[in-house]
Amino acid sequence: MIKKGWLLLIICFSLTIQAQYTEVINSNRPGFSESPYSVGTGVYQFESTLFYRKADPVPLFSNPEAMGVNLLFRTSFFLDKLELNVNTTFEKDKIAFKNVFESSYNETGLSQLTLGAKYLVYQPTYADKSKEIRSWKKRMAFDWKRVIPAVAVYGGVNFGSILTDYHNRGGISPRAGVLLQNQFSHKFNLVTNFYYDYIGSDLPEFSHIVTATYNFDDYWSGFVEHQALYNDVESRSNLGLGAAYLFSKNLQFNASARGTFQENVTGFYGSLGVSYRIDRHQDSFIEVDEFGNEIKRDNTTEFGAKKGFFGRLFNGFGLFSKKNKTTTSSKTDGTRDRPTRQRKKAVTKKEKKGGFFSNIFGKKKKKEETEEEKLEREVKELEKQIKKDEKKAKKEARKNKKKNG
Repeated sequence: MIKKGWLLLIICFSLTIQAQYTEVINSNRPGFSESPYSVGTGVYQFESTLFYRKADPVPLFSNPEAMGVNLLFRTSFFLDKLELNVNTTFEKDKIAFKNVFESSYNETGLSQLTLGAKYLVYQPTYADKSKEIRSWKKRMAFDWKRVIPAVAVYGGVNFGSILTDYHNRGGISPRAGVLLQNQFSHKFNLVTNFYYDYIGSDLPEFSHIVTATYNFDDYWSGFVEHQALYNDVESRSNLGLGAAYLFSKNLQFNASARGTFQENVTGFYGSLGVSYRIDRHQDSFIEVDEFGNEIKRDNTTEFGAKKGFFGRLFNGFGLFSKKNKTTTSSKTDGTRDRPTRQRKKAVTKKEKKGGFFSNIFGKKKKKEETEEEKLEREVKELEKQIKKDEKKAKKEARKNKKKNG
């Protein structure tokens, strides 16, 4: 079971599953594309990349060489489908001027700072064909529902004024995108991104990224990716491939190599990366009855109930208390029991001995049991009841046997 879980959740991009959170880290690296799925609530994920880029200088001003570190921080606070992220790059650039002669100088600083958020709009569901036992053909046939991708919308803000002079786009500019992902099988999936960047600036930019990822085994996966960027002045693109290794469920290493293309100039891009997450996620449990229906608890309390200081205070004076509360219970067949009256618990001498201040401040509340502890207790009680019923049935069987014998 552990190997199967690692195979489904491993490496670069999150696969299409029913929950946002996964037991194994889901990293977008070493690719440039972004999965529509979030990391899940209570997860703090860091994806860092050390890169080096080299190309021949383009006429006039260009950035033919750069090396630096990219850091992507991802987390989710409120909803599993909503992720907040910060993408920043610190690098050393070589700025070159090429005309009749060639000259260059270096700049060091931030080349990117983007604060963004994405929300999963649509998540497809697929049939579990492993349960199909009547027809081998149906079990092995391709599920055409997998052609329909998971869809997320992205919105972000670029902070251009604090970047280096070469990368400065001037002020704050919005960024919008659509993120798609197809899971064609447990091993192969396709991620497609469309972005409209630097909206409202002097040089807005449109880009798209297509990434194909294949999982070789429980630990290794590879990818092939193409990215293209367009604006009114130039167009750039790159074609790359890479691999990732899952060291543990919270730690991944990756590497990539790319060819870059700008006008008539080609170049090289290489990267080494590490992705690490701090997992503080807690699953929420839904209590259901024997028919699978959610059990909704009535959390309303009476005036003067022992909840908080003022509740205990009013209860000590005997104010706002209700007597002979009538309740009804509903049966599974739709009928209702006869109304019953809740009786007040008899006060013992030991409890009464506390006097006025004891009634005001009350006793310390017992530690509330968790959902898991409650579920374990109910399972144990059910097992005890089953054993009792089995013993009773055996006794009745022996009695009937003696009578008939």
